[in-house]
Amino acid sequence: MTPDMKVMIAGVEFDNPVLTASGCCGYGEELAQLYPLSKLGGLVTKSITLEPRLGHPPPRTAETVSGMLNAIGLANVGIEAFIREKVPFLAKQQTRIIVNVAGATIDEYVEVSRRLNDVAVLDMIELNISCPNVDQGGIQFGSDPYLTEKVVAAVRAVFARPLIVKLSPNVTSIGDIASAAEAGGADAFTVMNSVIGTAVDIDTRRPRLTNNKGGLTGPAIKPIALAMVDAVHSRSRLPIIGVGGISDWRDAVEFFLCGATALQIGTALFVEPEAPLKIVHGLKDYLRKNKMKSITDLVGRLEKY
Repeated sequence: MTPDMKVMIAGVEFDNPVLTASGCCGYGEELAQLYPLSKLGGLVTKSITLEPRLGHPPPRTAETVSGMLNAIGLANVGIEAFIREKVPFLAKQQTRIIVNVAGATIDEYVEVSRRLNDVAVLDMIELNISCPNVDQGGIQFGSDPYLTEKVVAAVRAVFARPLIVKLSPNVTSIGDIASAAEAGGADAFTVMNSVIGTAVDIDTRRPRLTNNKGGLTGPAIKPIALAMVDAVHSRSRLPIIGVGGISDWRDAVEFFLCGATALQIGTALFVEPEAPLKIVHGLKDYLRKNKMKSITDLVGRLEKY
């Protein structure tokens, strides 16, 4: 028996549930040199803003125990160059394409999303209202239910295809933020973005990032991410794309059981670019051994005490 690995998110079918996470493989060009992107369930681009951004000066990444800190600062080519230079490449890839959208103001989110609405190759956008390492925009929208609903509704009005909202763990109640995003018109959630953290060089007595703090990712945050997926799954029936510390198929199974419909692989790509392919293979073996016909049979099947 060959298990069915297809999943449906907001009416869009994915050949398998394993995607890349935003910011971890740029626009996909380098990863495509290693294997066909058609082997992925989907590609999520790095954040795109209205104007080009250089991001923070280096050092802007730092290794930590079981993880990594980053404060890239949403460095990207901007919406005009993205459409002109990156979309032609993406149009040739036989996988689902999701563009992560960021902004400093609601108007910027709206304008970038409006421009992307005319780009036929895109299947969805992922609204980044949870970036912890920029001074304006990002997490300020994703930590207040009122602002969350407002920015999601504004984007919903100009973007006709499915809209994913990426949620932050750096909030009092992720369930409240999810409910606000759903009220604004979200079709799905990505859970979760990175956790705010810092690291210190004890010789210089300075932070190891020029931004002084950054987003913690990698295996260290997996328990937090699982709890956040479970919390959102308990509050909403919208599909969840789980992300945070997934390194192998065992991690993936945990996310499905907690309520994720699909997954994104991020920091693991820096260690093993083929991690998504190995995870898909491992999931198929797990389903066969447990005599399960479809990956969807795992979703939300956590047996709580």
